[in-house]
Amino acid sequence: MAKSSNKEMHKEKRPAETGQSSPWLYQPALDLIVGCGAWSAPLLLLTYPLAQSSALTLAVAFYALALVFNYPHYMATIYRAYHRREDFAKYRIFTVHITLLVVLTAVIAHARPHLLPWIFTLYVLWSPWHYSGQNYGLLMMFARRNGAQPTAAERNALYSAFLISFVVLLITFQTGPSNDPLVLSLGLPADFGAAIRVAGALAFAGLGGFALWRFAARAGLRAMIAPITLLTTQALWFVVPTLLEVGYGLRVPQTRYSTGVLAVMHSAQYIWVTSYYAKREALAESGGAGWHPWKYFGALTAGGIALFVPGPWLVSYAFHYDFTASFLIFTALVNIHHFILDGAIWKLRDGRIASLLLGGAEHEAEKPAAMAGAMRWLGGASAGARAFRIALVVVLLLWAGVDELRYFLGAPGNGLLNLAQAARLNPYDSAVQMRIARQQSASGNWDASLAALKNASLLRASGAAPGLALARALVQQQRYGEALEQYNRLVAANAADADALTDLGILQSQMGRAPEAIKSWQQAAQAQPSRALLHLYIAEALRQQGDHQAAANEYDRYLQLVVEDPEQRQGAKEMAAILLNAAATNVKVGRTQLALSQYELAARLAQQAGESSLEAAAKDSAAQLKGD
Repeated sequence: MAKSSNKEMHKEKRPAETGQSSPWLYQPALDLIVGCGAWSAPLLLLTYPLAQSSALTLAVAFYALALVFNYPHYMATIYRAYHRREDFAKYRIFTVHITLLVVLTAVIAHARPHLLPWIFTLYVLWSPWHYSGQNYGLLMMFARRNGAQPTAAERNALYSAFLISFVVLLITFQTGPSNDPLVLSLGLPADFGAAIRVAGALAFAGLGGFALWRFAARAGLRAMIAPITLLTTQALWFVVPTLLEVGYGLRVPQTRYSTGVLAVMHSAQYIWVTSYYAKREALAESGGAGWHPWKYFGALTAGGIALFVPGPWLVSYAFHYDFTASFLIFTALVNIHHFILDGAIWKLRDGRIASLLLGGAEHEAEKPAAMAGAMRWLGGASAGARAFRIALVVVLLLWAGVDELRYFLGAPGNGLLNLAQAARLNPYDSAVQMRIARQQSASGNWDASLAALKNASLLRASGAAPGLALARALVQQQRYGEALEQYNRLVAANAADADALTDLGILQSQMGRAPEAIKSWQQAAQAQPSRALLHLYIAEALRQQGDHQAAANEYDRYLQLVVEDPEQRQGAKEMAAILLNAAATNVKVGRTQLALSQYELAARLAQQAGESSLEAAAKDSAAQLKGD
């Protein structure tokens, strides 16, 4: 077929001539603000300062918004995949086999909580790609609804632009140490990816601009308002944060992309488009009747609550399992299941989806009720089914209300009274117990603080933090015997716990058990060889025992590490004292030249710190060494 001119293509593809009455789904304002993300800039500008000044208020607000945006948007995918027999069978590998695999993973993750950071990292890193895929799909939908009909080259350019924006953000997430213990990072050096990220941002702008320019040439600039807005939204969500970090060092926490304002905007966007699809689908089946928006949204809300809320509560009460850990497992795996299922079922090349989202002839109605029997009864019109539905929705809403109240009362920054009420609602939350412990210790009530720490440390999957805090509190109260037992329990549970081993060595040293202390510190250094302070502890202990050669080697390692990582370096006064001891040890093993340079450096540092006695000691030792 010969190529048509731009004018002819524009004429051929006008919406009015494809049987489509409007290029919009609902109305321009709603479609642009929610569907295309035009509210991104003001919402991001609003939440950033609030995150700095009112973190508690913002956290509670997003937790509440999850009920009406995040939770329903997950249920919308479940509704789409399981609502019809044909869809259920068509995507059986996802609706049955992948679902069972995710359920099995949830069981394994609860039994092996050390897997949680890996699962949670996968969720956090996958989220931006999921958001990008939705923006790309909506951009293509609006382009086609407005008559642009993208060519293969334009589709490839746009897809590449969205892919590049995701990769740019992925590099940002994996640069430097993670700012969240649940998110693993490759720790890429900051200067490694800076040029790549800037180049990626330019490639995103070039490829996206090229495709939209071609669209506008055929369909007109006015018709491309929605696609242009979506490309801008993608830039604001993923490219601009990267440029701000590279240019100004403003780093956005990884989890904010999955749980904060972006998640709310993405979820609202998702509900907006899926509700339109469900409405068109219902009208096609009923011949013009049968669509009830509030009924549909109510079902999504109740179903979304069922996906997230009951599970962690039941697990925590049934198994005395840490509520926070269980909640994070459910959150990560429900999201991952959603990403997989969503990627399978929403494709514009699917005939039914294209007919309902792009306009034109209605697709032939299909048989509903993929889940036969009980599900048909549950959705039926009988009095029993109706009563059961109402009771179930009421229970779920009440449960969600209790969960919201527990989160509000137990949030960071709340007072002891609120925290105690949160603990009464669910006593199996280590985070709340730890906050209670801090509040009690601040008010001098050490017995209550220790009791809360014990409660937290006994919970399954609570991690090492509560047990370590308990041991440190026991040391602070000079209950050394109990502290020693607690540290030994921590080390027995995890022989590579560098923090517990370090603290255990300090306690053993204070109790006069130097050989045991050295052994503990050596185990800690094996687990975390880059921790400089461990080598200093070992060096000092070995020096006091008279093992000067081994001590000198440990001093060398300590000084090498603080040169490589200045953040581990101590103040000038402390470094002067350390160098004095290291030099004296080197004199003992015959390394006089090294000892002399260390004495001279110690004298300079002591002078900087204004420590005249240390300066004099260093200079006298250097003079004696030169005299010898």
